[in-house]
Amino acid sequence: MIEIKNAEKSFGGSKVLKGVSAIFDTGKANLVIGQSGSGKTVLLKSLLGIHTLDVGTISFDGRIYSELKEDEKRALRTEIGMVFQGSALFDSMTVAENVGFPLKMFTNDDNSKIQKRVDFALKRVNLVDAHNKLPSEISGGMQKRVAIARAIVNKPKYLFCDEPNSGLDPNTAILIDNLIEEITNEYNITTVINTHDMNSVMEIGDKIIFLKNGFKEWEGAKEDIFRTDNQAIVDFVYSSNLFKKVRETYLKV
Repeated sequence: MIEIKNAEKSFGGSKVLKGVSAIFDTGKANLVIGQSGSGKTVLLKSLLGIHTLDVGTISFDGRIYSELKEDEKRALRTEIGMVFQGSALFDSMTVAENVGFPLKMFTNDDNSKIQKRVDFALKRVNLVDAHNKLPSEISGGMQKRVAIARAIVNKPKYLFCDEPNSGLDPNTAILIDNLIEEITNEYNITTVINTHDMNSVMEIGDKIIFLKNGFKEWEGAKEDIFRTDNQAIVDFVYSSNLFKKVRETYLKV
């Protein structure tokens, strides 16, 4: 579980996070949504330790990050997996080398053990024959699966995903959503996903945090969106006619 209490963060006198508090549950897909500039990225970077909060705390299963010693922070980072928006694979490395990179960076495992973990992670994301390919030789959807394999190769307790469906066609995006949800449940990971994809919200949104202008405007599960009277999230989620019709149908039942 990750708990955020009263998070505030400013840049150049402009406050981006304004007293945000939230709990991200273990074994759940926790989604953070909101328009550009709402504070989603700053919140995610704060969770990763890239930004230091001006006010408030972030705790990982009771460990308050700002109170940890440097060696404890380094140890915590080994428990975190990250899927970047553009996959962020190393072009000059093979798929297997990309997936094994965190193990070489953060562990003292020998090559044999690293290879077993890489094989396991690639098998888990259904890429058993891609070990020796370069990122340029595989599709965008496959690159995203490689990024997920790299994120889980070190058996993380916490998984962060930044727009994991960015640039993917709808069918591939659904596959990535399902894969992230399966891995979250299977390994009981605390997963936090920044997304603009409303299909993701409705498919895998166990818990949803909606940010607006730096405030936490709303939170709940995907089912709660159908019946909420919070106009801000209704306008955001149901900006398309399709979702409006879905909600109208649900409310009539």
